[in-house]
Amino acid sequence: MAKVNLGESYNLYKRIFTTYMTGYWRKFAISLAAMAVAAATEPAFASLMKPLIDKGFTDQDKAAMILTPLAVMGIFMVRAIASYVNETTSTWLSGTIVEKMRIEMFRKLLRMPVEYFDNNNSGRMISRIVYDVTQITDAGFNVITVTVKDGLTIIGLLGLLFYTNWQLTLFCFFTLPFVLVLVRVLSKRLRKLNKNNQEQYGAMTQVVTEAVQGQKIVKLLDGIEYESERFSTSVALIKNNNVRQSATSSLNSGVSQFLVSVALSCILYFATTRSRANGFTAGDFISFITAMIMIMQPMKRITNVTQSLQRGLASAESVFAFLDEKEEHDTGTKQLAKVKGDIKIENLTFRYPSSEKDILAQINLEIKSGETVALVGSSGSGKTTLANLIPRFYSPEQGEIRLDGESLHEISLKSLRDQIALVSQEVVLFNDSVYNNISYGSNSQFTKDEVLNAAKLANALEFIEELPQGFETQIGENGTRLSGGQKQRLAIARAILKNAPILVLDEATSALDNQSEKLVQEALDRLMTSRTTLVIAHRLSTIQHADKIVVMEQGRIVEVGKHEELLAKNGVYSNLYHIQFQGAN
Repeated sequence: MAKVNLGESYNLYKRIFTTYMTGYWRKFAISLAAMAVAAATEPAFASLMKPLIDKGFTDQDKAAMILTPLAVMGIFMVRAIASYVNETTSTWLSGTIVEKMRIEMFRKLLRMPVEYFDNNNSGRMISRIVYDVTQITDAGFNVITVTVKDGLTIIGLLGLLFYTNWQLTLFCFFTLPFVLVLVRVLSKRLRKLNKNNQEQYGAMTQVVTEAVQGQKIVKLLDGIEYESERFSTSVALIKNNNVRQSATSSLNSGVSQFLVSVALSCILYFATTRSRANGFTAGDFISFITAMIMIMQPMKRITNVTQSLQRGLASAESVFAFLDEKEEHDTGTKQLAKVKGDIKIENLTFRYPSSEKDILAQINLEIKSGETVALVGSSGSGKTTLANLIPRFYSPEQGEIRLDGESLHEISLKSLRDQIALVSQEVVLFNDSVYNNISYGSNSQFTKDEVLNAAKLANALEFIEELPQGFETQIGENGTRLSGGQKQRLAIARAILKNAPILVLDEATSALDNQSEKLVQEALDRLMTSRTTLVIAHRLSTIQHADKIVVMEQGRIVEVGKHEELLAKNGVYSNLYHIQFQGAN
């Protein structure tokens, strides 16, 4: 099992360095060289103790008394320069790797299918980019620094110890097998604890995200104590896991250092009892002891490096598991110019992966270019799901959707989505200026006059001009500084500017007051002109003039017709309409 883990560990870090270090090997070599120089100063300093004691203190050699302190100063100057170069280059390299990995992960996240966001914790997605990537590089460069710098320091000091007295130095080695066994036993536990830590950080991030996004509901429903308890539980789990990590690491370090101290005690005893017989001078003894004391810190860091390594490996597993996820599958190759907007749905069946039954079953529907078709029905009837299949946010189990005669699966995703504009009840805005929110997206090469005209057509220009900085006003996270109607009109302006031939309206006016609804409906009427429009409606009064009303029930189409025709049938639509009409009165 240990061999497998070693192989996995090697492959993880090999992937990091071969993928993200390309082009930076010269800087990495400079960093390694600086580490080696800094490491060489440790045994050099210890070796100076012999001439300082034997020639300076014992023989009162004036040259030694002057040159040795100067040499010490020189050694520490070299050490300072080498450490500066090492720290600067390694920090730049680790920062560059973090930058590249975060950009790659964020781009990957944007290319993931909608199902991925449905099935995964958003807090964990965020913490993977924010937290895990940093853990990889921090651990990676910490391991490299400790392995190279401290490893060379230990080798140099051991060389000095052997040179000074090889018999005493052999006592150092009897602790090594015990330390290796200890490290192997504790490594597995540290890896598991670090994986737990990642999950717990993700859970904590999720609690904070939900509390921030739902802060009005939290206040209104007196959920402060409940959310505080959830957060406290998450924080407590992180704390307890960190304590276990620290305890495991401390046990590893403590036992290792105790074994080293046993060897050191034996060396001290034999050094003092045999100094005369072996011609072991006072300078040799001080140099030997200095080297032994100096070797303790790098030995300590070497034994502690397991925790950093396991933390980094756990994070690397998480990051690369995400990067290896399948992206949104684009089967299409055809590129569309402007389309007419004829949509034909044939024998369509769909269910979500986690669902036990079909959400849509045997849907057949034809929407002609320029028509306004309304989807109505009770909650859960499949209206929004059907609308989500048109831009291929999901793919049907069976059946087909055609646009101007072309199967959606044969059209590239970008080309398809360029033909569709969406205005929904839940408006998505960004923490940016009004202008940038209207002109948002890859097609945002618009003139100022075009943006101004879109705002005017959306009945948004008047309120925009009253804002403190007009179009340059920052609207806050998801437009928190705007009213619901204002946000909706910005979304409509964005759709007008896109000028797509197909429009999807997902209950775009259902959450508005009468005055806002009037302004928004006027803007929508302008937007719908000469476009194929699919309207998901809750308020039946807003879709009475639709060219076609499609009534859905339990994932099936049960009625199709105009408003008056459906009322005359006294069927499902008529029943829904009269329930709403009676409720309004």
